[in-house]
Amino acid sequence: MATLAALSSVIFLCLSQLPYYSSAVNITLGSSLSSATDNNSSWLSPSGEFAFGFRQLNNSDLFLLAIWFNEIPERTIVWYANGDNPAPRGSTLELTTNGLVVNNPGGQTVWNASPSPTNDSFISVTEAAMLDTGNFVLKGNGSDFVWESFRNPTDTILPTQTLDLGSMLFSKLTPTNFSKGRFELHFDDGSVQLNPVAWPGRFLYNSYYNSETNRINSSGSGNKFAFNALGDIYIVKTNGEIAQLSWETITPSVDHYYRATLDFDGVFTQYDYQKNSPTNQSWRELRKLPENICTAIYNEIGSGTCGFNSYCSIQNRRPSCYCPPGYVFVDPSNRFMGCRPNFRQGCGGDDGSRDPRELYEIREFSYVNWPLGDYERLEPYSQKDCEQSCIYDCSCAVAIYNGSTTCWKKKLPLSNGRDREPGSTKVLFKVRKGDSSSGFGDNSSSRRRVPILLGALLLGGSVFFNVILLVAISLVVFVWHKRGAGNNAQDSRVSDTNIRCFTYKELEEVTDGRSVEMECEEENRAILTDWACECYVERRLDVLVDDDETAMADKARLHKWLMIAIWCIQDDPSTRPTMKMVVQMLEGLLEVPQPPSLPSSAF
Repeated sequence: MATLAALSSVIFLCLSQLPYYSSAVNITLGSSLSSATDNNSSWLSPSGEFAFGFRQLNNSDLFLLAIWFNEIPERTIVWYANGDNPAPRGSTLELTTNGLVVNNPGGQTVWNASPSPTNDSFISVTEAAMLDTGNFVLKGNGSDFVWESFRNPTDTILPTQTLDLGSMLFSKLTPTNFSKGRFELHFDDGSVQLNPVAWPGRFLYNSYYNSETNRINSSGSGNKFAFNALGDIYIVKTNGEIAQLSWETITPSVDHYYRATLDFDGVFTQYDYQKNSPTNQSWRELRKLPENICTAIYNEIGSGTCGFNSYCSIQNRRPSCYCPPGYVFVDPSNRFMGCRPNFRQGCGGDDGSRDPRELYEIREFSYVNWPLGDYERLEPYSQKDCEQSCIYDCSCAVAIYNGSTTCWKKKLPLSNGRDREPGSTKVLFKVRKGDSSSGFGDNSSSRRRVPILLGALLLGGSVFFNVILLVAISLVVFVWHKRGAGNNAQDSRVSDTNIRCFTYKELEEVTDGRSVEMECEEENRAILTDWACECYVERRLDVLVDDDETAMADKARLHKWLMIAIWCIQDDPSTRPTMKMVVQMLEGLLEVPQPPSLPSSAF
């Protein structure tokens, strides 16, 4: 088996080196593209599956020279040239004997690609082509490619692409900002490594993933990082053996598109997309490295996965960044850039004339941890002693109490924040009294707040009655499904939480029967979920609340609650949010993403 695997890898590598060119449409010298209009022309591969040209950035007057999947609605970009220096409207791309050159309207060069001289001799470009593999190539006088996008990757690799020793990928800064971001993939010493970067510089922190294929024995070290035509990704060693990465195995399919991208959040992810499929599908995540980047990054210096003073939590299999109590995002449009305190604090922040207990209070936080950066350890201390020590210490921003006798104090900036399972350890944040942006509010955990929230939802009055009831019913359905259809117990409480699970009869009694009838004029309003989903699709929130003026004055909250409810009643249980996530979304601690689809029961 090892011999067969080695032979197949050698065959693949040999084939990948061939000039995959015979079916290409040649682009002749002097050919050009322009970014003068929003609908720019492009150079297509023979099949039309890939395109090379200018892409407009965020409906602005800036353009990116890129390669993208041309046959899918998203037109996903897989390579780009000038992410740090987008071209202004009116720029031109031209193929010359020197290679590719992008000039702005003033004639200044924005970007260029040219062959490297061989033996001090100039190499002249004769033509170019966009290949069906997604590789854009320049051809010289011979049959060899003298430049190709596959040898100059950005954040993505494609089937038939290989990375040689010394190659790298770099993430985007955000999903829509193509500047170099905060993470890099390196294949330098025979191992694939993922590293956080000291952005905006390029200093590399310690890796958070390492394939460990850089063996002392040179014959066993990695030589090629390969993405074969069938969709598998692996390392080819010097002796021809294959080393798999430490992720899930997949069964590739010939009727799928594949790509592997170092995403802006630092996760190296392989995706697939079914060819000739309905237009409402999107890229599917197949496997990723690391599985949990929040805990994988653990460096004494640097901010961690998210920026300083924030914490990372895996939501829907992806990392998300959040601010602790009393802190706000430095850049709300890019939550990975960290948080800052939204109040005056620190030594010198006050004149010293008032007792710190009059100015500050402690907010208890139980679901996160900042494991590094302690500057003082105190013991034996009670929790009250720990809180008082932090309040009276002008350098202390947060204290960690282990639930028994030990207190650790930390100062800003906080780093490597990550979500964790609740336990005896308490995170004690010092915040300014009267601060209205502290986020989490009280000292209780999310689970203990659920009964209060449900009670408020059900008994909160008639202003948001329709959508409030929808959320409440959805939560009941969600909890019932979590317990399993085979569980016939009549107990109306969940064993591991304090959540009250109302029966439909109880809901009907609380709401005087309006849970079914809703006093609707039209027959299709008898089923609340169908009616609410229809109002959501048609953007008729006014109908949902019967034109209530108070409700319509807060349409943003109304819309958010409705989105939460639709998430809770998704047909696929795996896509429904957890109870903790629902609580956090209701309280505004988590963003509410657009629901993927309406449940099949709707309409």
